[in-house]
Amino acid sequence: MNKIQTLILLTIVAVSCATDPSASKSGQHSFNGSYTGKNLNRIAFPIGGMGAGMLCIEGNGSFSHLSLRHTPDIFNTPFMFGAVSVEGHENGAKMLEGPVQDWKIFGNPGTGNGSRLFGVPRFAQAEFISRFPFCDIRLKENGYPLEVKIQAWSPFIPADPDNSSLPVGGLEYTFENKTGEVQDALFSFNAENFMRVELPSEWGGRYVGKDSIHAFEDGFILEQQCHDEHPEYKGEFAVFSDDENVIVDHCWFRGGWFDAKTMLWKNMQNLSPASNPVRQGAEGASIYVPFKLDPKESKTIKVYFSWHVPHSDLRTGWLNSEEEQKKIEAYTQASCETGSSCCVTGDSPYYEPWYYSRFYNVAEVADYWIRNYSKLKSGSALFSSTFFESDLPPVVLEAIAANLTILKSPTVLRQKDGTLWAWEGCHDLGGCCAGTCTHVWNYAQAIPNLFPMLERSIRETEYNIDQNKEGHQNFRSYLPIREPDHNFHAASDGQLGGIMKMAREWKISGDTEWLRRHWTRIRSSLDYCISQWDPRHTGTLEEPHHNTYDIEFWGPDGMCTSFYLGALAAAIEMAGALGEEAPLYTELLEKGIATIESDLYNGEYFIQKVQWEGLSAPNPVEASKISMGGHYSEEAISVLEKEGPKYQYGNGCISDGVLGFWLAEMCGVEVGIDPAKVKSHLKAVHKYNLKTDLTDHVNPQRAGYAYGDEGGLLLCSWPNDDEPTFPFVYSNEVWTGIEYQVASHLMMVGETEKGLDIVREVRKRYDGRIRNPFNEYECGHWYARAMASYGLIQGMTGIRYNAVKKAMFIDTRLGDDFSSFFSCETGFGKVGLKKGEPFVEVALGEIPVERFVVDGEIVN
Repeated sequence: MNKIQTLILLTIVAVSCATDPSASKSGQHSFNGSYTGKNLNRIAFPIGGMGAGMLCIEGNGSFSHLSLRHTPDIFNTPFMFGAVSVEGHENGAKMLEGPVQDWKIFGNPGTGNGSRLFGVPRFAQAEFISRFPFCDIRLKENGYPLEVKIQAWSPFIPADPDNSSLPVGGLEYTFENKTGEVQDALFSFNAENFMRVELPSEWGGRYVGKDSIHAFEDGFILEQQCHDEHPEYKGEFAVFSDDENVIVDHCWFRGGWFDAKTMLWKNMQNLSPASNPVRQGAEGASIYVPFKLDPKESKTIKVYFSWHVPHSDLRTGWLNSEEEQKKIEAYTQASCETGSSCCVTGDSPYYEPWYYSRFYNVAEVADYWIRNYSKLKSGSALFSSTFFESDLPPVVLEAIAANLTILKSPTVLRQKDGTLWAWEGCHDLGGCCAGTCTHVWNYAQAIPNLFPMLERSIRETEYNIDQNKEGHQNFRSYLPIREPDHNFHAASDGQLGGIMKMAREWKISGDTEWLRRHWTRIRSSLDYCISQWDPRHTGTLEEPHHNTYDIEFWGPDGMCTSFYLGALAAAIEMAGALGEEAPLYTELLEKGIATIESDLYNGEYFIQKVQWEGLSAPNPVEASKISMGGHYSEEAISVLEKEGPKYQYGNGCISDGVLGFWLAEMCGVEVGIDPAKVKSHLKAVHKYNLKTDLTDHVNPQRAGYAYGDEGGLLLCSWPNDDEPTFPFVYSNEVWTGIEYQVASHLMMVGETEKGLDIVREVRKRYDGRIRNPFNEYECGHWYARAMASYGLIQGMTGIRYNAVKKAMFIDTRLGDDFSSFFSCETGFGKVGLKKGEPFVEVALGEIPVERFVVDGEIVN
């Protein structure tokens, strides 16, 4: 057994005991355990690199969600599969998949026409387990001589963003002979040319042409070539193996109707691999590996994927100048003149991926992949084992790991220069809500800890490109990243949250010069926020302020004021580190704390004082003209006259009510708010907003996130029966990102069990029966806000690192004897306490620590 196999085995053994007997409502899936039966129904586990596109392997071993062209294509199910055939065994030829999900037989797009299911035998039983970035699928059937394990993975190594951004995937098929007899068998991996661009039509579409299948070492390349004016059509996908006995069929049988697939399966039934050369008009290709197994012997066959799609037609944001328009026209004209738009040189006016700056074609990707496979697998396995050996509850490990898959989804893109850019989530076809939206990405805690350099690239975009000289920050970046217009509100929570995140990035990196370079713009940003939302210097946000609910709150409220106070505290600390004073910020912070603790606190939780008169802003009717969907009809004006502006929360108990204080904790910023009042608010949220059964809950908004007898944390409730006629948009919904931030905040204030109550309700909903456990969605699939789950590590352990002071912070919420995964700029490992003594065990890189702070006390 080699080092990599040992690491992965140790991971699985270590966490096999770390499963939670508290199963989901199906009674089958234990938290952090395996999935079987109906819990396999919706599993789709992403394979790919950050910003590189993805494909998914499903719970039964099939492939789906093929999204390689820099945009989501959720229902793109390629005709691609592995198969095995055993000589002399009745029905010995089987697709390497478990039973087909019912919804694929009828209910999926296209099933009305018989679906694209390949009607051949599959294994009777399947079991799926994930240890991100790996997943294992076990297939077996009574009476069948072989048992099969499929391991699928793609590189993911904290502090190594480039190797974690590769357009690659690996499959390892392990066959074990369970009998006392020698078994002769044939393995194949088969793929139709799914890179062909297909234009829609009534009868299944038509291909644009210029597609082909090429030979590639011990495999093949599926290709779509360029078309005039369509550089985005170009794409390559390589499939290959390093087995010494591999046989390649570069061209399936060419004929009509279902001839190719008919002959493909006959080849497997007869154990007679085809080995055709490259031919024009090939529909698909296969690799075959014949093998023999002695009794109880096993064999692993590796299948490597790599892909390369250098261009796109993806662009967001307005044209801001004639120069931009001319650039697009010149690019299009050049593609026409060359006769092959892939020959166009220079900067594209459309998005191009980071990997294109490093690899010219798929052959270069494949060469790097196979040469570095063992090293990348070792690094990924080391991360996986280190993470899953943490002494955190199984449901917490499951929640964090499940949402790391967002980083492998089309939600995340990475520009050619390496800068990170992201959607909020993914529509079925295309991204959802562009521009690394500041108020959504406030919640996401994974990237700043796992890949700090990439998170800093987001801050640099916000402050150096998206912010104008007045300090207004566009909360949605354009793609390709460039200077935006400034014709809409700034987002109060997004822009103020960004100031706290600048403090976080400074502390995680330890780079004070980086902070110094951005300090003028940080001050400009905060001064803009003060002038726009607190012009009378009350220490609260009075003027209407846009926020993550896509509306404006009128009058001071606990939620957005918590961001304001956190930003002021962060700015004061950063100014001090740079030798500057900030007397106005100090004054406003003191005023704001006094006001929020009195006027905005009802004795149990923080509230909003709705105000629309006596402000600098125009009346709500006029202001709504630049609001999102909040215009006032005659009927709405009558409500305004009685209650005030639409979409407020007033005396409601809002789950995000102290969100800014949570983010401050995540960023290591001390605000000075009364902790007893924060704790009281969070306990009220748990008391009033957490439901274990939503059967009788009224939700006229988007009810699919949590429905029926499922549980979840409501965004808001009104315990005193004073809900506005039109409360803020989405208020009746359940969002996992908010559930996780509340849960981790409860843990921070000593209410660990209450926090776990919330996390359990989330993961019960995502148990595979109805929803994909690896796709927590909100406004789109793989929604970024769900990466608030990473904050559960700090919530449970208090572990936080300040690289400026080389100080490690730990709390004793888990007791005085525990270990937890930790990652920073320079490496990752384990941090915890052994009999009360703090320790750091570095797994990769380095974690320089000169002092520990345990429960607020310096211990060495």
